[in-house]
Amino acid sequence: MRYQISKGYKAFGAQEIFSNITFEVKDKEKVAIVGRNGCGKTTLLKIIANEESLDRGDIHKDKKMTIGYLSQTTFFDENHTVEEEFELIFEELHHLEKQMEELTAKMQFDTSPEVLEQYGKYQEQHEMLGGYTYKSEIHNIFTKFGFQMEDLKKSVSDFSGGQKTRIAFVKLLLSKPDILLLDEPTNHLDLDTIKWLEGYVKRYPKAVVMVSHDRTFLDEVVDIVYELEFHKMNKYLGNYSAYVEAKKIEIERNQIAYRNQQEEIDRLETLIEKFRYKKNKAKFAQSKIKYLDRMERVELKGEDTKSFHASFKSGIKGGNQVLNIKDLEIGYDRVLCNVNLEVLRGQRIAIIGPNGKGKSTLMKTLMKQIPALSGSFLFGHQIEIGYFDQELAQFQNNKNVLETIWDKYPELNRTQVRTALGSFLFTGEDVFKEVAVLSGGEKVRLSFVDLMLQKPNVLLLDEPTNHLDIIGKEALEESLLNYDGTMLFVSHDRYFISKMANGILKIDEGKAEYFPLTYKELNEKEEPKENIQVKESIKKEKPRHINYGREVSKLEVKIQKAEEKLASLRELRYEPEYYHDPHKMNELDEEIDGVHNEINAMMKQWEEYSEYL
Repeated sequence: MRYQISKGYKAFGAQEIFSNITFEVKDKEKVAIVGRNGCGKTTLLKIIANEESLDRGDIHKDKKMTIGYLSQTTFFDENHTVEEEFELIFEELHHLEKQMEELTAKMQFDTSPEVLEQYGKYQEQHEMLGGYTYKSEIHNIFTKFGFQMEDLKKSVSDFSGGQKTRIAFVKLLLSKPDILLLDEPTNHLDLDTIKWLEGYVKRYPKAVVMVSHDRTFLDEVVDIVYELEFHKMNKYLGNYSAYVEAKKIEIERNQIAYRNQQEEIDRLETLIEKFRYKKNKAKFAQSKIKYLDRMERVELKGEDTKSFHASFKSGIKGGNQVLNIKDLEIGYDRVLCNVNLEVLRGQRIAIIGPNGKGKSTLMKTLMKQIPALSGSFLFGHQIEIGYFDQELAQFQNNKNVLETIWDKYPELNRTQVRTALGSFLFTGEDVFKEVAVLSGGEKVRLSFVDLMLQKPNVLLLDEPTNHLDIIGKEALEESLLNYDGTMLFVSHDRYFISKMANGILKIDEGKAEYFPLTYKELNEKEEPKENIQVKESIKKEKPRHINYGREVSKLEVKIQKAEEKLASLRELRYEPEYYHDPHKMNELDEEIDGVHNEINAMMKQWEEYSEYL
């Protein structure tokens, strides 16, 4: 056990954050903490990082364990170059290298077994500390975060606040703490960097605890999910999708158990009422009363799914030709990229690419917030545009929520405005909040109110999922899937892109290329050739002493039997014998997990053997 919280309680004043929670992290586990915005996820990370303390409860952790958290990753001296700051992380390694140099000098005149043995130990320790790889690791991680190699020679003080944060993130990853804490690690990263970080976290040799609303990232990386909901914490094995499925089954099971128990209570109460005043049945009635009193009641569990319910609709249909872009050069003081694109009604085009290459600049150019450097673009007949700006700068801070919307749509009455605001969770006194004090998520929702009331037939959305929790993202997806207009959107959320886009505009290296494909199809198309070559070489180099066709057939039979067994075990969850008995239910769940793991192992073997056919 590396870290454990038992019976943890935390509150801020009268506001309870969580109560009686249990949380633990073991070696090499990849753990996600999920829940609604404001439920206490970041507070829990700060407690693990020792920035906050529990009000009540116990914490147990290994004495020599190191914990790394971005907010605690500081610079020794901002006048240092970036490279000097990174080198300081490896002081233990540099001290060892000095000892090795001294011993090497000694070995010129002393080659005794003791000296040679000591040098061997130093070599082993040197390799374990990354002595042969740490410089390449610095270069690899640093450039993955958008820096150039020459930036290593610059002083830390030369960089902007955002760049310093990224340098600190690199420093955190290089320091390799025993528990790496990540709070929304994919925020503000482009898709390529997110994919790289995914692989890094998967391979990270120690434990990782993360808070993230990136569903694809969580699916790829984590093997344990802790959910904070209604001030309580529940643990689920598997990735994010496994958690969603397990939660669904848990809710269904709870509803069945609750309904069955209520039916049993109604039946017993009817019997009691019928027989309690009859002399020959009074004893029977009393026994049932005692039985009811002793009965452990099943509590109907709620689910925190409260979110906005938008209805984005276009006011007028507009022409079939939505947008025509010809040789459009975009940028500020230099050309970022050249764009040619024709957009037709009903298309949903995701704009992707590395940061700083022109995605948001294209949006601002189309909205005429910045001038084009050359070329042209033309929107079609009766096209009405609704624009979501990721900087959320379109509102006046001195107005309240109600005034902001009503001033823009004076033709609406008070009830209509409040109904629209209520659809996005602005109810009661919330409508009198000043824009200046709204959180990022609240400003996003206010922007959506504006977009809904505009009724545009084209939506230009620049990072619309920023600041939304997972429930909010799902609500937005549902709303936009029902939208009858055309969409161009910038996003780094792969789940959102996969669900929304039927075309991809990829901006990189000064050019914009359109693909009439979904995001999944594009990824399959762009699968690196080396991956294909590796697969082909595997086929060529297959050992000859195994009959792979026969082994694959055997595995298919075994997998089918195991899947049938898994289905039967899952059916047992709904039997009274199990849902009335928590101990039996736990045993059943363990058996289900065991069979599920067996299937996964067999599927992996099946995939490996199938490569040789």
